[in-house]
Amino acid sequence: MRLLNGRLFKTTASLLAVAASAIALQTSPSLAFSSEAQQMCTGDAMRLCSSEIPDIPRVRACMVRNKANVSPGCRAVMDREATASRKREAAAQ
Repeated sequence: MRLLNGRLFKTTASLLAVAASAIALQTSPSLAFSSEAQQMCTGDAMRLCSSEIPDIPRVRACMVRNKANVSPGCRAVMDREATASRKREAAAQ
């Protein structure tokens, strides 16, 4: 039973990490996910987009579609990362 619980925990933790990274990568696939995005958005990703896990592009699209339904903390992270991405793109031009 302990082995099964350990595997379940590891699988759940892996899925949460994938979901969090997908959220953080919503604006640019080249960005590394932040610990803040993982902390603030994992619950929202599991609640709103669990059917899309582990397909990162689909999780990312789902989170963007459901932005109005995410928690205030996750929305703030998403907004900050989108703004930072736009600034990087503008600076690169």
